[in-house]
Amino acid sequence: MSKIAVRLFCVAAAAVVAGCAGYSWKSGVPAGMRTVSVPVFRNETFVTGLGNEVTRQILREFQREGTFKIVSSDDAALEVQGILTGESSSEAAFSRSTGDRYRESRFKVTAKVSVIDKKRGRVLVDNREYVAMTTYLDDSDAVSRKRDASGRIGEEFARKIIDDILEMEIEDVEDNAK
Repeated sequence: MSKIAVRLFCVAAAAVVAGCAGYSWKSGVPAGMRTVSVPVFRNETFVTGLGNEVTRQILREFQREGTFKIVSSDDAALEVQGILTGESSSEAAFSRSTGDRYRESRFKVTAKVSVIDKKRGRVLVDNREYVAMTTYLDDSDAVSRKRDASGRIGEEFARKIIDDILEMEIEDVEDNAK
């Protein structure tokens, strides 16, 4: 490697390091607000067990992400409450080989989610609407197809909801007392 190439490499490396100097991997959520509870989402759809599955996926995503500790409702600083308000299916892909039959369908679920600051007793997010979609193959009965797709719907809701919570500006009660 020539001396000029080495110098250019060093300058580029220094620029990258300097650019990352202000970045932090630390969460912006105050330590006193990192406990969360998630009651089972109320299911107003016709898909049996969907509320339980969405709740399970949200709890799983909180564990995977690692900022929050899941606790009982009485011990939580934040509570995530949700209602699954609707679901629909529509044809997504047609198969010529099966005649007039659709081979793949799109499954869409809507939810309203609230985030409660239990320390202050106030609502941080009030019934924000979320939509999650996935597809499934039309190779079994409708009930089985939607039940199988429920996990993917729950994963999508979980990512969207937790990303939004992490981006919120949450103040700790103890920080304001000082």
